[in-house]
Amino acid sequence: MGILQGIFKARDKPKNALVGSRYSFFFGNTSAGKPVNEHTAMQMTAVYSCVRILSETLAGLPLHVYRYNDSGGKEKYLKHPLYKLLHDEPNPEMTSFAFRETLMSHLLLWGNAYAQIIRNARGEVIALYPLMPNKMTVDRDSKGRLFYLYSRTSDDAPTLGDDSQVYLSPSEVLHIPGLGFDGLIGYSPIAMAKNAVGLAIATEEYGAKFFANGAAPGGVLEHPGTIKDPQKVKESWNAAYQGSQNAHRVAVLEEGMKYQPIGISPEQAQFLETRKFQINEIARIFRVPPHMLADLEKSSFSNIEQQSLEFVKYTLDPWVVRWEQSMCRALLMESEKPIVFIKFNVDGLLRGDYVSRMSGYATARQNGWMSANDIRELENLDRIPAEFGGDLYLINGAMTKLQDAGAFAKQAEPAPNKTETEEGSDETNNAGRNASIRTK
Repeated sequence: MGILQGIFKARDKPKNALVGSRYSFFFGNTSAGKPVNEHTAMQMTAVYSCVRILSETLAGLPLHVYRYNDSGGKEKYLKHPLYKLLHDEPNPEMTSFAFRETLMSHLLLWGNAYAQIIRNARGEVIALYPLMPNKMTVDRDSKGRLFYLYSRTSDDAPTLGDDSQVYLSPSEVLHIPGLGFDGLIGYSPIAMAKNAVGLAIATEEYGAKFFANGAAPGGVLEHPGTIKDPQKVKESWNAAYQGSQNAHRVAVLEEGMKYQPIGISPEQAQFLETRKFQINEIARIFRVPPHMLADLEKSSFSNIEQQSLEFVKYTLDPWVVRWEQSMCRALLMESEKPIVFIKFNVDGLLRGDYVSRMSGYATARQNGWMSANDIRELENLDRIPAEFGGDLYLINGAMTKLQDAGAFAKQAEPAPNKTETEEGSDETNNAGRNASIRTK
């Protein structure tokens, strides 16, 4: 019984280490025989394109700090200390675009993005510096509290000090995790899909060697007799016919030698089809539409706009939400979280062509939920002065409530028939008026 109690206590005892922070065992050799890590994966054009598209798109989105006003609406909080950091420059060494592009590339390759938070004596954020994910370890102390341990090198931010390892509390780190198993640490998409990336690397290397060998996979030189120095014959053959620059040269065989190819052709190995499929496979990992990787085989003018909208809705939006919630949690003080929030503006990516936008604006204008200045602000045009009606909200006068639909018809009905007495009095009055006119 005591042994069983010891086993259960050991199993239930809180551990100091987070399993999610040690995902490096996923990297290494793949089923295709090629080692895959973040650096080798970025040498693949499809991986590089996916990372670049997502990083540049998110970095180029307008990022603002808002607050709720007394009327229940929202307004830009230009005087907040975070506004300049997030919108313009998070630190003296980089712009907001470069900062967000760097962190987004970390998030896509390592599954986590980290930045050191520098605060003043009042607890306000005054700077943000990116930290490399492969140097960061997330762990728990003996009391179960999270902490971040960063291995510092000479190329890191000067704010980390001179120690080789820097201990950072959760309040000092902006951590944006990707998809993970514990909700705290994200897993690298490259590590989780290393076999697909490894096959793409192997396929590309095969194609490079295929053309390096003169567009011939290889073969055997058969000699009817015995060759005294076969190495010399091999070197002579390679010097004359190996390499793409020697392709399609006429080979001269002496002493009854024959060339017998033993390799299979690229068509038989479906080389081109494999390379094309691996591009779609990598695009599937990052959920990027193939047409954004210059694969227009299944795209047309009728569906490419819809695919672009789906990219914003299903690919970019989840990343945007991760960023917004992580920044609000780590950068805002507890007292201001109920009224202050950080938000990206993706409206520019969702806009259609000019004709579609104008049609939508016309509908909004005629139904009274957008003014002329609201529309001009979305189109980056100057505002119309209020005295000229730029802030007026107008509606179509032909529309009315359902219960008032017959009000105008009732007003237009003819008067009821008059009695004989009323008709006689009218004739008397008319006769009097005519007599007065003749007298005059």
